[in-house]
Amino acid sequence: MIIFDKQNIRLSNLEAEAQREDLWSNPKEAQKILAEISKLKKLVDTGKKISELLESLKEFSELLEEDESIEKELRAELEVVEKLVEELELQTLFTDEYDSYNAVVTIHAGAGGVDAQDWAEMLLRMYTRWAERNNFELEVVDTSFGEEAGIKSVTFIVKGDFAYGLLKAERGVHRLVRISPFDAAHRRHTSFALVDVVPDIGNDVEIEIKPEDLKVDTFRASGPGGQYVNKTESAVRITHLPTGIVVECQSERSQHQNRETAMRILRAKLFALEREKREKELQAIKGERRDIAWGNQIRSYVLHPYTLVKDHRTGVEVGNIQAVLDGEIDIFISSYLKSTVLKVSG
Repeated sequence: MIIFDKQNIRLSNLEAEAQREDLWSNPKEAQKILAEISKLKKLVDTGKKISELLESLKEFSELLEEDESIEKELRAELEVVEKLVEELELQTLFTDEYDSYNAVVTIHAGAGGVDAQDWAEMLLRMYTRWAERNNFELEVVDTSFGEEAGIKSVTFIVKGDFAYGLLKAERGVHRLVRISPFDAAHRRHTSFALVDVVPDIGNDVEIEIKPEDLKVDTFRASGPGGQYVNKTESAVRITHLPTGIVVECQSERSQHQNRETAMRILRAKLFALEREKREKELQAIKGERRDIAWGNQIRSYVLHPYTLVKDHRTGVEVGNIQAVLDGEIDIFISSYLKSTVLKVSG
Protein backbone atom coordinates (compact mmCIF):
# COMPACT_ATOMS: atom_id res chain seq x y z
CA MET A 1 0.00 0.00 0.00
CA ILE A 2 1.37 3.41 -0.99
CA ILE A 3 0.42 6.10 1.52
CA PHE A 4 1.55 9.72 1.42
CA ASP A 5 1.07 10.57 5.09
CA LYS A 6 3.28 13.67 5.12
CA GLN A 7 1.87 14.94 1.84
CA ASN A 8 -1.72 14.41 3.03
CA ILE A 9 -1.07 16.33 6.23
CA ARG A 10 0.67 19.14 4.34
CA LEU A 11 -2.19 19.26 1.82
CA SER A 12 -4.81 19.53 4.57
CA ASN A 13 -2.89 22.37 6.24
CA LEU A 14 -2.49 24.26 2.97
CA GLU A 15 -6.16 23.85 2.07
CA ALA A 16 -7.05 25.32 5.45
CA GLU A 17 -4.73 28.28 4.77
CA ALA A 18 -6.35 28.76 1.36
CA GLN A 19 -9.69 29.35 3.08
CA ARG A 20 -8.40 32.37 5.02
CA GLU A 21 -10.23 35.61 4.24
CA ASP A 22 -6.97 37.56 4.08
CA LEU A 23 -5.29 35.06 1.74
CA TRP A 24 -4.94 37.50 -1.16
CA SER A 25 -3.59 40.34 0.99
CA ASN A 26 -0.25 38.87 -0.05
CA PRO A 27 -0.75 37.77 -3.70
CA LYS A 28 2.70 36.21 -4.07
CA GLU A 29 2.24 34.05 -0.97
CA ALA A 30 -1.30 33.10 -2.04
CA GLN A 31 -0.02 32.03 -5.44
CA LYS A 32 2.68 29.85 -3.82
CA ILE A 33 0.08 28.16 -1.59
CA LEU A 34 -2.27 27.40 -4.50
CA ALA A 35 0.59 26.11 -6.65
CA GLU A 36 1.74 23.75 -3.90
CA ILE A 37 -1.84 22.54 -3.34
CA SER A 38 -2.11 21.72 -7.03
CA LYS A 39 1.17 19.80 -6.98
CA LEU A 40 0.33 17.85 -3.80
CA LYS A 41 -3.17 16.96 -5.02
CA LYS A 42 -1.73 15.46 -8.18
CA LEU A 43 0.87 13.51 -6.19
CA VAL A 44 -1.66 12.16 -3.70
CA ASP A 45 -4.22 11.28 -6.39
CA THR A 46 -1.61 9.42 -8.41
CA GLY A 47 -0.46 7.59 -5.28
CA LYS A 48 -4.04 6.53 -4.52
CA LYS A 49 -4.50 5.21 -8.05
CA ILE A 50 -1.29 3.18 -7.77
CA SER A 51 -2.37 1.74 -4.41
CA GLU A 52 -5.76 0.71 -5.79
CA LEU A 53 -4.18 -0.88 -8.84
CA LEU A 54 -1.64 -2.77 -6.73
CA GLU A 55 -4.50 -4.24 -4.70
CA SER A 56 -6.18 -5.21 -7.96
CA LEU A 57 -2.94 -6.79 -9.22
CA LYS A 58 -2.66 -8.81 -6.03
CA GLU A 59 -6.15 -10.22 -6.60
CA PHE A 60 -5.33 -10.93 -10.25
CA SER A 61 -2.13 -12.77 -9.35
CA GLU A 62 -4.04 -14.99 -6.91
CA LEU A 63 -6.66 -15.78 -9.56
CA LEU A 64 -3.93 -16.49 -12.12
CA GLU A 65 -3.00 -19.66 -10.25
CA GLU A 66 -6.53 -20.94 -10.92
CA ASP A 67 -7.16 -19.44 -14.38
CA GLU A 68 -4.27 -18.68 -16.75
CA SER A 69 -6.64 -16.99 -19.25
CA ILE A 70 -6.55 -13.76 -17.22
CA GLU A 71 -2.83 -13.32 -17.83
CA LYS A 72 -3.55 -10.78 -20.59
CA GLU A 73 -5.67 -8.67 -18.21
CA LEU A 74 -2.94 -8.90 -15.58
CA ARG A 75 -0.32 -7.62 -18.01
CA ALA A 76 -2.58 -4.73 -19.05
CA GLU A 77 -3.07 -3.73 -15.39
CA LEU A 78 0.67 -3.96 -14.81
CA GLU A 79 1.35 -1.60 -17.74
CA VAL A 80 -1.06 0.93 -16.25
CA VAL A 81 0.74 0.74 -12.89
CA GLU A 82 4.14 1.19 -14.55
CA LYS A 83 2.89 4.26 -16.40
CA LEU A 84 1.48 5.77 -13.20
CA VAL A 85 4.75 5.13 -11.34
CA GLU A 86 6.63 6.93 -14.13
CA GLU A 87 4.14 9.79 -13.87
CA LEU A 88 4.59 9.93 -10.11
CA GLU A 89 8.37 10.00 -10.48
CA LEU A 90 8.06 12.84 -12.98
CA GLN A 91 5.88 14.87 -10.62
CA THR A 92 8.58 14.76 -7.95
CA LEU A 93 10.89 16.59 -10.38
CA PHE A 94 8.74 19.74 -10.46
CA THR A 95 10.67 22.16 -8.24
CA ASP A 96 9.79 25.53 -9.79
CA GLU A 97 6.88 27.32 -8.08
CA TYR A 98 5.36 28.00 -11.53
CA ASP A 99 5.65 24.43 -12.85
CA SER A 100 1.93 23.81 -12.26
CA TYR A 101 0.95 26.71 -14.55
CA ASN A 102 -0.20 26.65 -18.15
CA ALA A 103 2.53 27.29 -20.73
CA VAL A 104 2.86 30.00 -23.38
CA VAL A 105 4.90 28.59 -26.25
CA THR A 106 6.30 30.50 -29.23
CA ILE A 107 8.04 28.89 -32.20
CA HIS A 108 10.18 31.06 -34.48
CA ALA A 109 11.51 29.81 -37.82
CA GLY A 110 15.25 30.41 -38.09
CA ALA A 111 17.35 31.32 -41.11
CA GLY A 112 16.74 29.06 -44.08
CA GLY A 113 13.67 30.46 -45.75
CA VAL A 114 10.87 28.08 -46.67
CA ASP A 115 12.65 25.01 -45.21
CA ALA A 116 12.90 26.65 -41.79
CA GLN A 117 9.29 27.78 -41.98
CA ASP A 118 8.18 24.26 -42.87
CA TRP A 119 10.23 22.97 -39.92
CA ALA A 120 8.50 25.43 -37.58
CA GLU A 121 5.13 24.09 -38.75
CA MET A 122 6.32 20.49 -38.20
CA LEU A 123 7.22 21.40 -34.62
CA LEU A 124 3.77 22.94 -34.09
CA ARG A 125 2.24 19.66 -35.25
CA MET A 126 4.56 17.71 -32.93
CA TYR A 127 3.48 19.72 -29.88
CA THR A 128 -0.16 19.54 -30.92
CA ARG A 129 0.06 15.74 -31.06
CA TRP A 130 1.93 15.67 -27.74
CA ALA A 131 -0.81 17.78 -26.12
CA GLU A 132 -3.49 15.43 -27.47
CA ARG A 133 -1.62 12.38 -26.12
CA ASN A 134 -1.40 13.94 -22.67
CA ASN A 135 -4.96 15.34 -22.55
CA PHE A 136 -3.81 18.97 -22.63
CA GLU A 137 -5.73 21.73 -24.39
CA LEU A 138 -3.74 23.66 -27.00
CA GLU A 139 -4.97 27.07 -28.13
CA VAL A 140 -3.20 28.85 -31.00
CA VAL A 141 -3.41 32.62 -30.44
CA ASP A 142 -1.29 33.94 -33.29
CA THR A 143 0.27 32.59 -36.49
CA SER A 144 2.48 34.34 -39.03
CA PHE A 145 2.35 32.24 -42.19
CA GLY A 146 5.14 31.85 -44.74
CA GLU A 147 4.56 33.10 -48.28
CA GLU A 148 5.23 29.72 -49.92
CA ALA A 149 4.73 27.20 -47.10
CA GLY A 150 5.06 26.72 -43.37
CA ILE A 151 4.98 29.40 -40.68
CA LYS A 152 7.34 32.21 -39.72
CA SER A 153 6.17 32.10 -36.11
CA VAL A 154 3.34 30.81 -33.97
CA THR A 155 2.27 31.40 -30.37
CA PHE A 156 0.02 28.99 -28.51
CA ILE A 157 -1.08 28.31 -24.94
CA VAL A 158 -1.00 24.77 -23.55
CA LYS A 159 -3.50 24.35 -20.73
CA GLY A 160 -3.38 21.60 -18.11
CA ASP A 161 -1.70 20.55 -14.86
CA PHE A 162 2.06 21.17 -14.97
CA ALA A 163 2.05 22.16 -18.64
CA TYR A 164 4.86 24.66 -18.02
CA GLY A 165 6.78 22.23 -15.81
CA LEU A 166 6.88 19.76 -18.69
CA LEU A 167 7.28 22.05 -21.69
CA LYS A 168 10.08 24.16 -20.22
CA ALA A 169 12.26 21.18 -21.22
CA GLU A 170 11.58 22.09 -24.88
CA ARG A 171 12.96 25.62 -24.67
CA GLY A 172 15.84 26.11 -27.07
CA VAL A 173 16.96 25.69 -30.68
CA HIS A 174 15.72 22.62 -32.57
CA ARG A 175 17.72 21.50 -35.65
CA LEU A 176 16.42 19.49 -38.61
CA VAL A 177 18.60 17.75 -41.23
CA ARG A 178 16.84 16.33 -44.30
CA ILE A 179 16.60 16.28 -48.08
CA SER A 180 14.65 19.45 -48.78
CA PRO A 181 11.23 18.89 -50.40
CA PHE A 182 11.53 22.46 -51.70
CA ASP A 183 14.88 21.98 -53.49
CA ALA A 184 14.59 20.81 -57.10
CA ALA A 185 18.16 19.45 -56.87
CA HIS A 186 17.20 17.32 -53.84
CA ARG A 187 20.08 18.56 -51.72
CA ARG A 188 20.41 18.09 -47.99
CA HIS A 189 19.38 21.12 -45.94
CA THR A 190 19.78 22.03 -42.27
CA SER A 191 16.98 24.09 -40.74
CA PHE A 192 16.62 25.69 -37.33
CA ALA A 193 13.69 26.82 -35.20
CA LEU A 194 13.64 28.46 -31.80
CA VAL A 195 11.13 27.30 -29.18
CA ASP A 196 10.45 29.69 -26.29
CA VAL A 197 8.36 28.62 -23.28
CA VAL A 198 7.18 30.82 -20.40
CA PRO A 199 4.65 30.23 -17.60
CA ASP A 200 1.20 31.70 -18.19
CA ILE A 201 1.03 33.73 -14.97
CA GLY A 202 -2.29 35.41 -15.83
CA ASN A 203 -3.04 37.94 -13.11
CA ASP A 204 -1.47 35.90 -10.31
CA VAL A 205 1.76 37.91 -10.37
CA GLU A 206 1.79 41.68 -10.38
CA ILE A 207 3.72 43.01 -13.39
CA GLU A 208 3.95 46.78 -13.78
CA ILE A 209 3.21 47.80 -17.36
CA LYS A 210 2.93 51.54 -18.02
CA PRO A 211 0.45 52.58 -20.74
CA GLU A 212 3.02 54.99 -22.19
CA ASP A 213 5.42 52.06 -22.71
CA LEU A 214 3.02 50.35 -25.11
CA LYS A 215 2.49 50.78 -28.82
CA VAL A 216 -0.78 49.16 -29.89
CA ASP A 217 -1.57 48.42 -33.54
CA THR A 218 -4.68 46.80 -34.98
CA PHE A 219 -4.90 44.98 -38.29
CA ARG A 220 -6.95 42.42 -40.17
CA ALA A 221 -6.16 38.80 -39.33
CA SER A 222 -4.54 36.90 -42.18
CA GLY A 223 -4.22 33.24 -43.14
CA PRO A 224 -1.88 31.19 -45.36
CA GLY A 225 -0.68 33.06 -48.44
CA GLY A 226 -1.42 36.41 -46.81
CA GLN A 227 -5.16 36.40 -47.51
CA TYR A 228 -7.33 38.16 -44.97
CA VAL A 229 -9.64 35.97 -42.93
CA ASN A 230 -11.97 38.70 -41.66
CA LYS A 231 -13.20 42.11 -42.73
CA THR A 232 -12.49 44.08 -39.55
CA GLU A 233 -9.24 45.07 -37.85
CA SER A 234 -9.75 42.72 -34.91
CA ALA A 235 -6.14 41.45 -34.68
CA VAL A 236 -3.91 43.25 -32.17
CA ARG A 237 -0.15 43.80 -32.05
CA ILE A 238 1.37 45.20 -28.85
CA THR A 239 4.98 46.41 -28.68
CA HIS A 240 6.58 46.94 -25.28
CA LEU A 241 8.91 49.82 -26.11
CA PRO A 242 11.45 49.49 -23.24
CA THR A 243 12.20 45.81 -24.00
CA GLY A 244 11.24 45.57 -27.68
CA ILE A 245 8.98 42.58 -26.97
CA VAL A 246 6.23 42.26 -29.58
CA VAL A 247 3.13 40.11 -29.10
CA GLU A 248 0.23 39.57 -31.45
CA CYS A 249 -3.15 37.91 -31.15
CA GLN A 250 -5.68 37.26 -33.89
CA SER A 251 -7.42 34.11 -32.66
CA GLU A 252 -10.43 35.85 -31.11
CA ARG A 253 -13.25 37.51 -33.02
CA SER A 254 -13.23 40.81 -31.19
CA GLN A 255 -10.45 43.34 -30.88
CA HIS A 256 -11.10 43.57 -27.13
CA GLN A 257 -10.59 39.82 -26.61
CA ASN A 258 -7.44 39.82 -28.74
CA ARG A 259 -6.04 42.73 -26.76
CA GLU A 260 -6.72 40.92 -23.46
CA THR A 261 -4.97 37.78 -24.68
CA ALA A 262 -2.03 39.79 -26.08
CA MET A 263 -1.60 41.58 -22.73
CA ARG A 264 -1.72 38.23 -20.94
CA ILE A 265 1.12 36.90 -23.13
CA LEU A 266 3.08 40.16 -22.72
CA ARG A 267 2.86 39.86 -18.93
CA ALA A 268 4.15 36.27 -19.16
CA LYS A 269 7.09 37.28 -21.37
CA LEU A 270 8.02 40.27 -19.18
CA PHE A 271 7.85 38.05 -16.11
CA ALA A 272 10.15 35.47 -17.75
CA LEU A 273 12.56 38.22 -18.82
CA GLU A 274 12.78 39.52 -15.26
CA ARG A 275 13.35 36.01 -13.90
CA GLU A 276 16.13 35.42 -16.41
CA LYS A 277 17.76 38.71 -15.42
CA ARG A 278 17.68 37.75 -11.73
CA GLU A 279 19.11 34.29 -12.45
CA LYS A 280 22.01 35.84 -14.38
CA GLU A 281 22.74 38.22 -11.51
CA LEU A 282 22.68 35.32 -9.03
CA GLN A 283 25.01 33.25 -11.20
CA ALA A 284 27.40 36.21 -11.46
CA ILE A 285 27.44 36.54 -7.66
CA LYS A 286 28.10 32.81 -7.24
CA GLY A 287 30.66 32.80 -10.03
CA GLU A 288 28.63 30.24 -11.97
CA ARG A 289 28.51 29.85 -15.73
CA ARG A 290 25.47 28.19 -17.18
CA ASP A 291 24.12 28.09 -20.72
CA ILE A 292 20.88 29.90 -21.44
CA ALA A 293 18.54 27.19 -22.74
CA TRP A 294 16.97 29.14 -25.59
CA GLY A 295 20.32 30.44 -26.87
CA ASN A 296 21.70 27.02 -27.72
CA GLN A 297 20.89 24.03 -29.88
CA ILE A 298 19.21 21.45 -27.66
CA ARG A 299 18.10 18.73 -30.07
CA SER A 300 18.80 17.45 -33.58
CA TYR A 301 16.30 15.62 -35.79
CA VAL A 302 18.11 13.83 -38.64
CA LEU A 303 16.13 12.38 -41.55
CA HIS A 304 19.10 11.93 -43.92
CA PRO A 305 21.50 10.14 -44.37
CA TYR A 306 20.15 8.19 -41.36
CA THR A 307 17.20 8.65 -39.01
CA LEU A 308 17.88 9.76 -35.46
CA VAL A 309 16.68 12.27 -32.88
CA LYS A 310 19.33 13.23 -30.33
CA ASP A 311 19.01 15.50 -27.31
CA HIS A 312 22.38 17.22 -26.88
CA ARG A 313 21.79 18.04 -23.20
CA THR A 314 21.11 14.52 -21.98
CA GLY A 315 22.48 12.31 -24.75
CA VAL A 316 19.12 10.56 -25.19
CA GLU A 317 18.68 9.16 -28.71
CA VAL A 318 15.59 7.80 -30.50
CA GLY A 319 15.74 6.11 -33.90
CA ASN A 320 12.01 6.30 -34.69
CA ILE A 321 11.93 9.93 -35.78
CA GLN A 322 8.37 9.66 -37.14
CA ALA A 323 7.08 8.68 -33.69
CA VAL A 324 8.86 11.71 -32.20
CA LEU A 325 7.37 14.03 -34.83
CA ASP A 326 3.99 12.48 -33.97
CA GLY A 327 4.36 13.76 -30.41
CA GLU A 328 6.24 11.00 -28.58
CA ILE A 329 8.67 13.34 -26.82
CA ASP A 330 8.09 12.34 -23.18
CA ILE A 331 11.43 10.50 -22.99
CA PHE A 332 13.26 13.74 -23.83
CA ILE A 333 11.22 15.77 -21.34
CA SER A 334 11.62 13.35 -18.42
CA SER A 335 15.35 12.85 -19.08
CA TYR A 336 15.93 16.59 -19.13
CA LEU A 337 13.98 17.14 -15.90
CA LYS A 338 15.90 14.33 -14.17
CA SER A 339 19.25 15.73 -15.32
CA THR A 340 18.27 19.21 -14.10
CA VAL A 341 17.40 17.90 -10.64
CA LEU A 342 20.69 15.97 -10.48
CA LYS A 343 22.66 19.12 -11.39
CA VAL A 344 20.91 21.12 -8.66
CA SER A 345 21.37 18.41 -6.01
CA GLY A 346 24.97 17.87 -7.10
